[in-house]
Amino acid sequence: MKESASPASPPLADIEPELPLHAPGAASVALAASIALIAWLAFAAQTDITMHRMLTRGFGVFDGIERLTSYLTNLTIFTCALCFSCVAFFSPRSRMPVVRFFRHPAVVTAVTVYIVFVGFAYNLLLRQLWTPSGWRMLLNESLHTIVPVLIALYWLLFVPRLHLTLRHLLLWLVYPLGYLALTMVRGAFSDFYPYPFIDAGELGYERALINASLLVFAFLLLMALFVAINHGRPMPSISSASVPGLRETHHDNDPA
Repeated sequence: MKESASPASPPLADIEPELPLHAPGAASVALAASIALIAWLAFAAQTDITMHRMLTRGFGVFDGIERLTSYLTNLTIFTCALCFSCVAFFSPRSRMPVVRFFRHPAVVTAVTVYIVFVGFAYNLLLRQLWTPSGWRMLLNESLHTIVPVLIALYWLLFVPRLHLTLRHLLLWLVYPLGYLALTMVRGAFSDFYPYPFIDAGELGYERALINASLLVFAFLLLMALFVAINHGRPMPSISSASVPGLRETHHDNDPA
């Protein structure tokens, strides 16, 4: 006689495995570790440059931190470093909330969209504004090209198809919309805008808000591209024995 499925066990189609996959290969772990290392080094170098510049101009440490966090690139690189550290260096069975959060495929996908957007925005809109040389060129390429390309490659190769909902996509928008809102408020008080295309002091609020809206539209297009790629993938084959905590209700701890 057939045994009835346990009511506490979700169907396999609804299971979203944590990362790396249940049997991660050396390549996936090595790539995730490389991404984390490059991202941390780039963030540390950029922090040193920004803090040194602000201190030599007579500003304080908190002013340096505020300037550092004014740039979307710096915030996103820090997020990437944290995310891929959790993916590469922590066990899938870790109970640390931050590790469980950043190992979730929906969160890794969101982080991938953010850093790819940063790479596109810089290379299309900002690259012509300055030409660094030496190690500054290496740092610049790490922030805006190397890390975005490596993370996109990781996502394509090692992140399984996941069930994306409208809730996921709306939550993904919190980061770019929150950044734009905070930047405009900061700029209104300090008259500092990190990027020329949203500089309300120079362009006026109407033009700056139009440019910001175009950036949000571009982000939506990129998000749609990732959704389409995800939708076109085959569902991963996951046996019940390979998914830790299968008897838990997976939706109860869905962080994204």
